[in-house]
Amino acid sequence: MFSRVGVGGTFSLLHKGHKVLIATAFKCAKEVVIGLSSDILVKSLRKQHFVPNYEVRFKILYNFLKTQGYLSKALIVPLLDPYGPAIDDRRMDAIVVSEEGYKRALEINSLRRKHGLEELHIIVVRMVLAEDGKPINCTRIMRGEIDVEGRVIRKETL
Repeated sequence: MFSRVGVGGTFSLLHKGHKVLIATAFKCAKEVVIGLSSDILVKSLRKQHFVPNYEVRFKILYNFLKTQGYLSKALIVPLLDPYGPAIDDRRMDAIVVSEEGYKRALEINSLRRKHGLEELHIIVVRMVLAEDGKPINCTRIMRGEIDVEGRVIRKETL
């Protein structure tokens, strides 16, 4: 059990993969700092799909945390850059990332070393796959390929 764990993302849509990532953080921590990409950061990321504004994403995340009973152990902070508080929070001792986020976690640890801080333990969560065996992600959901649970959306043929 870690004292303080960080996890972050844009969370354009709160899909099954996001929920697994967040749940993993809460399973191994007394407190979880959730970095939620700010509108400024989202703009710089040039996502391939529509991203609701920060307030909308915050409310969706907040409600999910509340329904799961995580709210009392959570702190949601806006991310102005891809690293957030993970690079200088002395109390943070681990970070939870997807396989896609592993490289970023290594960058964070490099920056922590430069700041004279201990490296974070990196907990990697495997990508959650949809019914078709491909990873669930917001781009695929927005394209109408799958739903937020990873079910393939079958288009009716005439």
